[in-house]
Amino acid sequence: MIALTRFRIAGYARSHRAFQPLLLLLVVISLLYATGVPVGNELSSYADSAAILIPSFAWAARGLLDTEPDEQRMIALTAVGRAEVASGLLAALACNTILALIALVWPLAGGFAAIPPVGTLVTGIGLHALAILAGTVIGALTSRAILPSPAISIVALIGGYFAILMAGSSSVWATFPAMSWMHAANHGDLTARLPAIVVSAGVWIGLGLLGYAGLRRTRP
Repeated sequence: MIALTRFRIAGYARSHRAFQPLLLLLVVISLLYATGVPVGNELSSYADSAAILIPSFAWAARGLLDTEPDEQRMIALTAVGRAEVASGLLAALACNTILALIALVWPLAGGFAAIPPVGTLVTGIGLHALAILAGTVIGALTSRAILPSPAISIVALIGGYFAILMAGSSSVWATFPAMSWMHAANHGDLTARLPAIVVSAGVWIGLGLLGYAGLRRTRP
C-alpha cells in the first residue's frame, strides 16, 4: 500500500493537475493576507484560511485520484485489494498537507504583523488539518471512480462546498462546521466551542469516508 501511495503521489506531481489547486491556493492566500493582519487577529485569519481553502484541498484530492487511468486503478485493486482505496486517500492527504503547510507558513513570513502565540499556531494547524480531511473526502466523493462525468463532478464539488457553508451557518451539527469555526473565531469564542466543532467535524468526516468506501465497493 505504501508503494502504491508513493507511486500515485509521483504520478500526480509529474502531471499538470498538481498546479491547478496550488495556483488557486496561492491566489486565495495572497488576497487573504494582502493588507496584513494586525496583532490579535491571527486566529480569525487562520480560521478563515482553513475554511476558504477546503475547495483547493478537494480539487487536489480529486485531481490526484483522477490522474491514473481507470485500467491502472483496476490493476491496483486486483493487486492489493481494498488497500487500493486507502492508498489513494493517503496520497491525497499527503499532497494536501503540503498545500496546508504553504497556507500556514505564508502569513508567518509576512502576512501577520507579529508572530502569534503558540496556542494560536496550534489551533490554526488543527483547523487546517480538519480542512484537509474535509477537502480530501469531498474530492474523493467527486472523483471519477464515483462520478464519471467531469461536468457533474466539478458541479458536485463546488455545490457540496457551498451547501456545507449554508447549512453550517445554522448549527455546528448541521454539516461540516467550517462556517461555525469561522464565526466563532471572529467573535472570540472559538476556544469554548472548539470541542463541539472537532467532534462534529470528526462525525462528518467519518460519514464521508464510509460513504466513499461503500460507493467504491460498487464502482471498481
